[in-house]
Amino acid sequence: MTQAMEWLKARAPGFNQLSKDERNAIADFSLLWAFFESRILNKSGSGAAICAAVDSWDAAGILVPNLVNEELAYFKQRYCPDGRFTHHFDGLHLRPRDRVPMVRGVLSGAEISPRQCLATALIIVFRYRNNLFHGVKWEYALADQLRNFTNANRILMKVLDRYANLP
Repeated sequence: MTQAMEWLKARAPGFNQLSKDERNAIADFSLLWAFFESRILNKSGSGAAICAAVDSWDAAGILVPNLVNEELAYFKQRYCPDGRFTHHFDGLHLRPRDRVPMVRGVLSGAEISPRQCLATALIIVFRYRNNLFHGVKWEYALADQLRNFTNANRILMKVLDRYANLP
């Protein structure tokens, strides 16, 4: 375990209760997000930047329609099962510039375009980033976040593999 992880376990409330998998998923997310923001969002993450990137892939005819369907299904189940938004949805702390009507439409199943689905998945990942880096997720000691960060990490890797022109 790294020195920083040991320090957090000793000082951050609840951190010592996290499993190794939970700690790894959060650490992986931090690195993957930074790489994603650098390679895909021109070092400036926002809902608008995410939508612009997805729109450019769509306009170029390279948008993969079902790229993140599995992860999006998880988000739909977590945030809007049976067509009703849960308290977890409020916990995303979406801002107006995060395209809230589109996100709600995709999660409820009212919007199904591949462009909107991918943009919504990435905006949710962006909210995880903001909630982690701005302290919201620390309010509940990062508890019960393994599936969130595991799905977010898979989305980031899939998008980077497809659109970042990596070797």
